[in-house]
Amino acid sequence: MASTKAQAPTADSRRWAALFFIGLAQLMIVLDGTVVNIALPSLQRDLGISDGDRQWIITAYTLAFGSLLLLGGRIADYTGRKRTFLIGLLGFAGASALGGAADNFEMLLSARALQGGFAALLGPSALSLLTVTFTQPKERAKAFGIWGAITAVGGAIGLLAGGALTDYLDWRWCLYISVPTALVAVVGGYAMLAESRSGGRARFDIPGVLLVTGGLVTIVYGTSQAESDGWGSAEVIGPLAGGAVLLAMFAFVERRVSQPMLPPRLIADRTRGGAYLSAGLAMVAMFGAFLFLTYYLQVVKGYSPIRTGVAFLPMTVAVLMSAGGLSARLLPKVPPRMLIVPGMLLIASGMLWLRTMETDTAYVEGVLVSGLLLGFGAGMIMPVAFDYATHGVDQRDAGVASASVNTAQQISSSIGTALLNTIATSATADYVASHASQGRSPAFAKKAMLEGFVTAGTWAAGIVLAGAVIVAVLMNTPRPEHQDVTGDAESAGGAEDTESVLAHHRSQGRRSTAAVVSRGGVDGRDPDGS
Repeated sequence: MASTKAQAPTADSRRWAALFFIGLAQLMIVLDGTVVNIALPSLQRDLGISDGDRQWIITAYTLAFGSLLLLGGRIADYTGRKRTFLIGLLGFAGASALGGAADNFEMLLSARALQGGFAALLGPSALSLLTVTFTQPKERAKAFGIWGAITAVGGAIGLLAGGALTDYLDWRWCLYISVPTALVAVVGGYAMLAESRSGGRARFDIPGVLLVTGGLVTIVYGTSQAESDGWGSAEVIGPLAGGAVLLAMFAFVERRVSQPMLPPRLIADRTRGGAYLSAGLAMVAMFGAFLFLTYYLQVVKGYSPIRTGVAFLPMTVAVLMSAGGLSARLLPKVPPRMLIVPGMLLIASGMLWLRTMETDTAYVEGVLVSGLLLGFGAGMIMPVAFDYATHGVDQRDAGVASASVNTAQQISSSIGTALLNTIATSATADYVASHASQGRSPAFAKKAMLEGFVTAGTWAAGIVLAGAVIVAVLMNTPRPEHQDVTGDAESAGGAEDTESVLAHHRSQGRRSTAAVVSRGGVDGRDPDGS
């Protein structure tokens, strides 16, 4: 059934004002994924958290966020994107207040999971609101450039804010800060956003939610156990195998329910699948870098939290230059993989640069170079991945398509952080065991910690490089003229006329990407017709 058309803003100023509040909500979501990172050493000491368990402070948020995003996308589509957006903001504010007041590990973990759950409502509703608000090609490219910059730079801003709040106030304010931010977005969103929703009766895929959530939690748990029990232990192999079975059952169920949480038609398109993959793998490296460089700067180099946050500023500038100055300009002109693959190569280079760092390496020679490579790479990937992950989908699937790209990011962040933290702590333990004759001096402990970071960074680089090869082969190379169809649709009378315009283009035999993606979004076929 066709989606009801979102009311178009009466003026450009209203549309761009709406983007401000949507972007503020997105910044809060991304920022909250990393704002706690710099506070980790402080809260780890305060709450008595072990090195093996510290990653749960990050993954509790990203895992709840990622595993519930697809359900959140469907809720946004059928109950109203604006309504879901506002509910998500209010719930997120409440969970943040609970986390700030936590006095033990379990309470903080619960609050982080609640934050992730409400972010799962907020994220897809925000991106789908952006998708239905900006339909004109040039404005869409500009809006997604801004959105991509916010998404990519939000993590680095979170590190800076986390440092300042931890140094001058307390680590708890890294959570409290989301409360006023969310309330500002609620007021602005209520005033500026227009409601839109899909037609028809909503049916939510509860079996799919349970299977995918259970599978992902089980895999992350199994990965986190490897540091203490070893990769070959039953405590690790059992959960990993069980998680894989649950995810296989999820894929089976999704092909047979009437309204699946993840419609197969969404991932049938190779270009869209490549966008999901690139966004996910970029986050594996970025979250690993945030974790490792934070501990390297604070524990190995002795930086204060605020100085650590300032040390990440060049990465922020690199993201802004790359996303806003390069990707946004080239996005309408070049095939997507021409930006995504070089971006992934830059990110892999940034992780490999860790291999050049020692405990006494100067900031300019080590962290600065790595941060610039990571920042430029992320800025090249994010605007392109978000645009092509949602471009051309039927409006009935706008929310779930938005959720899918966010899911790729958050699930990759969860599994990647757990995996890389386990590799790092295991490598550190192995180094300590093999160099026991050197004693247990502070300098030795720092070198052992760095050895773990270098080993995990090398693994992260290998994962991203493998992904770059897959994306280069997988993604189609649609010509930028695919956006002309959107423009034609808009001039023909708006969103509800898009399908008729696409049908006209198909009848003329034009292989524009918009027509191809729309066809894949409706009946699940690949562009080649298979």
